[in-house]
Amino acid sequence: MKKILTILKNEVVTLLSRPSFWLTTLGLPVVAALVFGVIGGLNRNQTASLTFSLVLLGPQETRPEGYVDESGLIREIPESVPPGTFLAYPDEASARRALEAGEIAAYYIVPADYIQRGEIRYIRPDFNPLAGDSAQSDLFTWVLKVNLAGGDWRLVNLAQGPLEVEEISLAPAVAPNEDNPATMWVPYTVTLLYYILIIGSATLLLNSISKEKENRIMEVLLTSASSRQLLTGKIIALGLVGLLQTILWGGTTYVLLNLSGRTFNLPSEIRLPPDFLAWGVIFFLLGYAVYASLMAGLGALAPNLREASQVTFVILLPLIVPLFFSNNVFASDPHGALATGLSLFPLSAPVAMMARLSMGGVAWWQPPLSALLLAATAVLIVRAVAGMFRAQVMLSGQPIKIKTYVQALMGKI
Repeated sequence: MKKILTILKNEVVTLLSRPSFWLTTLGLPVVAALVFGVIGGLNRNQTASLTFSLVLLGPQETRPEGYVDESGLIREIPESVPPGTFLAYPDEASARRALEAGEIAAYYIVPADYIQRGEIRYIRPDFNPLAGDSAQSDLFTWVLKVNLAGGDWRLVNLAQGPLEVEEISLAPAVAPNEDNPATMWVPYTVTLLYYILIIGSATLLLNSISKEKENRIMEVLLTSASSRQLLTGKIIALGLVGLLQTILWGGTTYVLLNLSGRTFNLPSEIRLPPDFLAWGVIFFLLGYAVYASLMAGLGALAPNLREASQVTFVILLPLIVPLFFSNNVFASDPHGALATGLSLFPLSAPVAMMARLSMGGVAWWQPPLSALLLAATAVLIVRAVAGMFRAQVMLSGQPIKIKTYVQALMGKI
């Protein structure tokens, strides 16, 4: 155990000391946070929205705008609106004269049937296709909504801002609606996400093994630790780093949604189980252990990283197969024989089971069984790959072939 911890610590320190790792882990989330967080925050604040518009469009005209309220809905202008921003006129003729005299930049007409039609006319002397989306137009719309709400501007802000709603459904699970594109894309998105996360983390181990073999460091390490200790330490270390990276990206996504004032709502047909995230962590770690071990064996046999990359597709094929069936099987028939078989087969289970869980309605015993089979497979593959580190000394410099890899994995070399 002491040697495993030493290898684990060394791998973590080595990986965390690479600038490329931090550029990927923190660079993209920081840039995304700066862009989406600022824009999202401005979208929730009408006054800040005016500043944003000044940055994008340049100095804008800040003269007052007029309005003609034929509906009689506007009884007051909220105190938070700067005085003189909107000037009331009794009819359109007087508003037009003020516009022609340069007293106002434009004016609005709230028709008498606004409640029925929900339309407002905006008149200005020049052609400006962006005027309808300007911050001042949004502010006038907000003023109208405040008056519709009886002057309660807090109620209006709450109604058009993000709401956290806890939904508890007592109805039975609803079958997926194949006519709803969002419903069909949920399993594909989950499948692709888990494929990227697992392969991204497993590839770190392939790179590490390949570089240490090319530098002859592997032979030195095997003189002080057994192949199983070496492999176990590396898998745990890079798995923890990959999990940390995944949590960081997930947390960044959650923060961005809050800063941007948006919420992510799944289709009503989709009912994620309460333990969806817990199963997500379990299948990520077990799937990573399996494919990281397979990648490590590939790195041990291949003479260099370039040749190892040429065989990677064959090893990842069982994990890629669910991607081809994500829409046709997991979305339309998530509990059919094919979908269930793929979610129980260990090499495809990490992505297939999560795709089924995202659709809801999975039998309670299937995720534990799938995880148990996957864990057993991970133990067997780790033991088999550990033996390949002895084979790699004999096969050093030989081109890598699938037949050679399978024979070494089965202990026949």
